[in-house]
Amino acid sequence: MMDRIDAFTALHVPGDPLVLYNIWDAGSARAVAAAGAKAIATGSWGVAEANGFSDGETLPLEIALENLTRILSVTDLPVSIDMEAGYGDTPAAVGTSVGKAHDAGASGINMEDRMPGEPGLLPVAQAAERVAAAAATGIHVNARTDVYLRRDPKDYTPALVEDVLTRAAAFAEAGARSLFVPFLGDHATIRAICEASPLPVNVLWAPGRGTTAELAALGVARISYGHGPWAAAMDWLTAQAEAVYRQG
Repeated sequence: MMDRIDAFTALHVPGDPLVLYNIWDAGSARAVAAAGAKAIATGSWGVAEANGFSDGETLPLEIALENLTRILSVTDLPVSIDMEAGYGDTPAAVGTSVGKAHDAGASGINMEDRMPGEPGLLPVAQAAERVAAAAATGIHVNARTDVYLRRDPKDYTPALVEDVLTRAAAFAEAGARSLFVPFLGDHATIRAICEASPLPVNVLWAPGRGTTAELAALGVARISYGHGPWAAAMDWLTAQAEAVYRQG
């Protein structure tokens, strides 16, 4: 019988993607689970904002772990949490932080190749060393690369694809189990990365980026909704409150 982490990894199938409608607390986890989710995943933005913090590891790790524990208390589904850059200045510190998430019951984490507040990406070797420390805990590491952050599709080049694939190879060797390439808005680029990546590929959904079926046909193995569900919920709440207050 597979353990919870291997079972979560097994859901990452190119062409039959795991869809993660990201949540931020136990209540939203319960709602998404009831809707038919196969797994639960937090988004760092929503979790931070829901607790009065900003994205970028300003949320204390202790609060993130308490939130994880509450989420796990309301679902038997695998749970992955967004740990941003891994909550550690050094690989050893990353390993300690991720180990706490593993021991609390998380099946997976997201981990970025960019430090909080820093515009540039970490050198490949340095990012891979941090991924290796996280993966050594046994957890499913969804290694994120921000190669396409703030890039317009009209500016995409083959060199960017090669940069992603270089990082993917290093992350795979370090023990990552999937590769997260957010912000991609071009189907040809998504297909090229999926076909050449040594890891199952996770993309970030946004309006105009295609349906689940269309992304599946490109070879995507995981689709995340990021902070979109949080933003939509807050927009709805604001609109409802405005309607009440307009009544005078």
